[in-house]
Amino acid sequence: MSESGLKRSLGLFDVVSLVVGTIVGADIYIAASFGAGFLGPSSIFAWIIAGLMAIIIAMCFAECSSLVPRVGGPYAYAREAFGDLTGFLVGWSLLIASWSAIAVFPLAFVAYLKYFYPAMPGWEQILIKVLFVLFLTFINYRGVKEAGKINDVLTVLKIAPIFILTIIGIVIFVIHPSQLASNFTPISPLGFGGFGSALVLIFWAYVGFELVTVPSDEIIDSKKTIPRAILLGMGIVTLFYVLTNFVILGTVPWRELASSSAPLALAGYTVMGSIGAIFLTVGALFSISGSDEAGILSSARIPYAMAGDGLLPHAFSKVHPEYGTPYVSLFVQNSITLVAAIFGTISQLIIISVFTLLFCYLLTCVSVFPLKKKFDGGINLPWIVPVLGVIICVYMMIQCAVNQILIGIVLITLGIPIFWRYATGEEIEAVKRDMFLGRGLFSRFVMFPQKALAHFLGHLYSILREIHSILFHHS
Repeated sequence: MSESGLKRSLGLFDVVSLVVGTIVGADIYIAASFGAGFLGPSSIFAWIIAGLMAIIIAMCFAECSSLVPRVGGPYAYAREAFGDLTGFLVGWSLLIASWSAIAVFPLAFVAYLKYFYPAMPGWEQILIKVLFVLFLTFINYRGVKEAGKINDVLTVLKIAPIFILTIIGIVIFVIHPSQLASNFTPISPLGFGGFGSALVLIFWAYVGFELVTVPSDEIIDSKKTIPRAILLGMGIVTLFYVLTNFVILGTVPWRELASSSAPLALAGYTVMGSIGAIFLTVGALFSISGSDEAGILSSARIPYAMAGDGLLPHAFSKVHPEYGTPYVSLFVQNSITLVAAIFGTISQLIIISVFTLLFCYLLTCVSVFPLKKKFDGGINLPWIVPVLGVIICVYMMIQCAVNQILIGIVLITLGIPIFWRYATGEEIEAVKRDMFLGRGLFSRFVMFPQKALAHFLGHLYSILREIHSILFHHS
C-alpha cells in the first residue's frame, strides 16, 4: 500500500490503457462530423494539430507528476505551486469538468442503444441509465485492480471495430485510389475561416489525459510509470485518431459526413454495408462504457485527495477497509452524475466541462516553472514546452463561446465559499472568527488584507506574474 492507504496495483500497461480508455470514447463517434462541417476534408489537419497540442499539454502533466507524484493530479500540482486556495480551485474545476463528462456517457449509451430500439420510451431510457451507472459503480467499488483490468478489456473491445474499419478502408484506398482522391478534392472547399471553431471541438476528443495522474498513489512506481504512460498513450491516441479520420473522410463525402450524428456508423455502412453499421454501433457502446469506467476510476480520487487535505468533508477521504477504494467519494460522485444524466442534455454537460478543463490545463502548465524551482528531478522538460502549453490553453479558452466562459467563471468562483467552509488553515480560521464578530465584507478586507479574497488575489497575482515571465522572459 501507499502512504495514503490506497493499494498500488496499476502497472504500465494498465496506465497506458487508462490513458487510451479515458480519451478514446464517445467523442470519436461524433467529432468527425463537426470537423467536416467547418472545414470539409481539410479537417484532417485540425486532427493532427489538435493531437500535437494535446501532447504538449500532456507533457506538462507528465513533468508535474514526476515532480509531485501525489494523488490528486492537477489539484496537487497547483496547490504545491501556488497554495491551498489556488489548488482547491483547480481541483474544484477539474471535479466539475470530470463529473460533467461522466454524466454524458449514460446519455450517449442510450442514444446509441436506440439504433437497435428507436421507439424506446422515456422510462426505459432512465432505467438503462440507472443500471449503466450502478454496474460501473460496482466494478470500481470492488477495487482499482479489478476496475483497471475491466478497463483493459473494454479498451481493446472499443478500439477493435474502429481499427478494423481503418484497415478495411486503407485496403479500399489501395484498390480504388480514385475514391480517396474524389473525396479529398477539393481539399478545402470551405476555406479555413472555421479552423478555430473546428479545433476546439476536435480538441475535445483528446481530453482526458489529465485524469490518469489523479490515482498516482495506486500506480506502481508512479514517478516513472505516469510520464511514460502519458506519452505512449497520447502517441497511440493521436495516430489512431488521424488514421481513423483519414479513412472516414476518404470513404464518406464530406457533405454527408457533416450532416451525420453518427459518422462512424455511416462510414461502417459505406465500407461494409448494414453489418458494418451495426458493428460500429456495438463498438460505440463498448467505447462509451470503457470511457465512463475509466473516468469514474480517476475522478473519484479527486474529492478523496481534497478531503484528505481538509478541503472537503472528511467522509470523502474514507477508504474501504477490504477493497482499498474511496467508496464514499465514489458513491457521491456517481449519484450526482446519474441525476445530471437523467435531467441534463449532452450539449449542456459539455458546455459546463469545456472551460473548466482548460482552466485546469492552464494552471498545470504554469505550475511547471515553480515546481521545477522547488523540487529536483523530473523529466527535464525544455522550458519551451510549458510556454507553448500556456499559449495553447489561452488560445483555446478564447475560442469558447461567451456563455461557456461565463458559466465556467461562475462555477469556478462558487468553489471559494466551499473552500472557506472546509479549509483548515489559520488564515481561513481567522476569517471565520471575523465573520462571527459581525464585521462587513469590505472592512474585513481592509483590516485583514492577507485573508479572504485578498489572499486569493495574491495567488492570482503570482500566477499572472508567472505567465508574464513565461511569455516574455523566455522569448
